[in-house]
Amino acid sequence: MKTLQINTTQNVMIDFELANVGQRLLAFIIDNVVKFGYLYFIFEVFDFSLIKDATEGDYWSAKAIDILMFLPITFYSLYSEILMNGQTLGKRILGLRVINVEGFKPSIGDYIIRWFMRMIDFNLFILLFVYFYSTGYGVQFLGFIYMILIIGKCVGFFMIVFTNKNQRVGDISANTVVVALKDKASFSKTILEDIKEDYKPVFANVIKLSDNDARIIKDTYTRAKNKNDFNTLIKLRSKIEEVTDIRKPKGTSDIDFIGTVLKDFNYYTKD
Repeated sequence: MKTLQINTTQNVMIDFELANVGQRLLAFIIDNVVKFGYLYFIFEVFDFSLIKDATEGDYWSAKAIDILMFLPITFYSLYSEILMNGQTLGKRILGLRVINVEGFKPSIGDYIIRWFMRMIDFNLFILLFVYFYSTGYGVQFLGFIYMILIIGKCVGFFMIVFTNKNQRVGDISANTVVVALKDKASFSKTILEDIKEDYKPVFANVIKLSDNDARIIKDTYTRAKNKNDFNTLIKLRSKIEEVTDIRKPKGTSDIDFIGTVLKDFNYYTKD
């Protein structure tokens, strides 16, 4: 099993287990079952004959309706990963998550790049296939074109198999990896903070942090505090402020500020 060892800017080494091609393929299959389930639902529930009658002779209106129907499928992985903290339904079931190669939560821009590059990872040559097939010239070479299409669908698969960090083109472009979160108890233990029953949180924006972020913060915070490494604490505080848009209150030490952030995170994410 491949692992990713991250050396944070605070010189803390953290190991993540990379998701293998089998796990990612199974998550991909589950996500496609969800997509096909959506299509089956809308075609079974809605009476599209009425729409066809209403748009008969109006080509652009008919196409606009087609586009609206397929929007949830087209953007499925993008909005799922943004809203579910780096997971689609398939990834959540398999215990997988997209993270930045530095261990932090990817930005929305990173998720967009991953989604856009699926065009290469899973749809390479599809435009060429559609073009030749629509013109009629491709009929005589149909078997060859189908082979190219299938190969194009497998680009992402082969990239995951043969790259050091199990990255497809979208991951490499967005500087992300997919990790397996199998040991939930151990993972949660690393970010657990003792809080009292009547604890009142201070910073609501800590929910912008992911579990991975909190894990890195706590590991770094604990080491720096034990060694009185104030330079690292300053860097860590700056990173927290950058990610969460929280600002340290005047008169509060970095140690107290970071400790409060961890307690607040535990408060808002506890079961």
